[in-house]
Amino acid sequence: MSGLGYTLPAVVAVVAVIALELAVLRTGLFGKIEYWISFAIVVGFQVIVDGWLTKLSAPIVIYNEQHSTGVRFPWDIPVEDFLFGWAMVTAVLLLWEKQRPRPNDDDRDQQWP
Repeated sequence: MSGLGYTLPAVVAVVAVIALELAVLRTGLFGKIEYWISFAIVVGFQVIVDGWLTKLSAPIVIYNEQHSTGVRFPWDIPVEDFLFGWAMVTAVLLLWEKQRPRPNDDDRDQQWP
């Protein structure tokens, strides 16, 4: 169980996204309830789809267990999938939030909710 093939990049992706937010973007996204609700929705659908794709009884996607922790939960989903999913979705939301115009930007005559 080396974990280097799948686990390490998954952990690095999570650390990189957190560092990007804390050191560069500083959007405050992690403190917003809307972010956590949206991520719960994403995880709900991820469990359904990923569970179907990775179920050990009839897998569509097969992982080399030597390159992961071997921990699967729920429904045979490799836990690394959740790390990659979190990093991908959160990175997109952070970049979206960062580029979103704000009411205090130079264009002050534009109204925002």
